[in-house]
Parts: sequence; structure tokens; C-alpha cells
Amino acid sequence: MLYQKEPAKKRRKKHKASIMPQIEGTCYLCVKLHGDYQKHPVLHEHHIFPGKNRQISEANGLKVKLCPNHHEFGPEAVHKDIETMRILQRDCQREFEKTHTREEFTALIGRNYL
Repeated sequence: MLYQKEPAKKRRKKHKASIMPQIEGTCYLCVKLHGDYQKHPVLHEHHIFPGKNRQISEANGLKVKLCPNHHEFGPEAVHKDIETMRILQRDCQREFEKTHTREEFTALIGRNYL
């Protein structure tokens, strides 16, 4: 008689926490752009450098928490407005360079945003 094996459980990778300074429960862009410290019931995690750099963003903590309006839906949403995206990319590079060099950042991401 054959016995079925239990399916193997997938191991979740532990990812680095965000390097961006942020108050718990607030949207990074609401605070930066409008001085709005309102707590949001739902925040989306946004990887600041998308595409081929998404895994690099995850592994190095290059991400922020955004409200749905600043992430996908509003007029200032990072997925709709390149200027908002650039604000995040410049802020993230400045934060990264507090503990690393510009050359390290450029080698990691492939571009300088400052």
C-alpha cells in the first residue's frame, strides 16, 4: 500500500526592512508631499526600483509603505506619475548613501538619480 507524502512547505525568504524613515501606519508620500500624518487602515508596500530591480529593492530594503491613492489610484500615484516616482527614487538613493557610496548604489541599481 502506498502512502501519500505531505507536500513540502515552502520556506519564506526573510527580507530586509525598509531603509526609508517612516512613521508606522502613515503613507510616506502623504507625509512628504502634504504633511498629512493620518493613519491609514490599508497601506501597500511599494518597491521603489521596479522591473529587473524589484528583487534588489526587496533584498536591500528599498521600499516604502504607501496609501492606495499614492500607490496606484490617485493623480499623484507612483505608478501613474513619473515625478512622484522620481521623488521616491531620489529620497531612497539619499537614504542608501548614508551608509554606502554612490558607486555602490550605481553598481546595484545601474543608475544615479541625484
